[in-house]
Amino acid sequence: MDVTKAYSIAYKGLKNGRHDFAFDVDGSLFEAFESPEIRDGACRVRVGLTRSETMLRAEVAIEGYVVVACDRCLEDCRVPVAFEGELLVKFSDEIRDYDGEVMWLSPAETEVDLSQYIYESIVLSLPYQRVHPDGECDPEMLGRFRIVTDEEFSAIEARAAADEGSIPAESRSALEALKRRLEADDGTHEA
Repeated sequence: MDVTKAYSIAYKGLKNGRHDFAFDVDGSLFEAFESPEIRDGACRVRVGLTRSETMLRAEVAIEGYVVVACDRCLEDCRVPVAFEGELLVKFSDEIRDYDGEVMWLSPAETEVDLSQYIYESIVLSLPYQRVHPDGECDPEMLGRFRIVTDEEFSAIEARAAADEGSIPAESRSALEALKRRLEADDGTHEA
């Protein structure tokens, strides 16, 4: 069975007015869309579908969590999902593209597939930075990414300055010429 069919609503037999539906989203939806970010998840989707003669209005609320790689330690991390949005479904014999806010269906269709809208809404509701709460990251991985102190940074700069003398003279002069050219060009180009 096509996983996305689980998120379809057969609207043809519905009377005009509001109808409520609920779906449970799990990892199979993210697998169906071959999500590179989301590894798993569990969300509850509530849809208030208002049917009229000319269109459908779907008020969608999504709550739950997804599992993604932590930006700090790369281990699995649960990220909460909370989304509220509205999708308009209009009918037309002319083929038109879905734009994220309006979906066009042929009047001959009998159901509306909300899987893409649900998937996109979950992905777009994710925070920019996805990390474990403080203290929950993998300590072994964090040990590999330690922050350099000012003293350590100064020591690194001193070693680099000492190593500067080991660069052959012709390479050093070529680098200095490139540096002068870049400095001369700096600020002369307008965007």
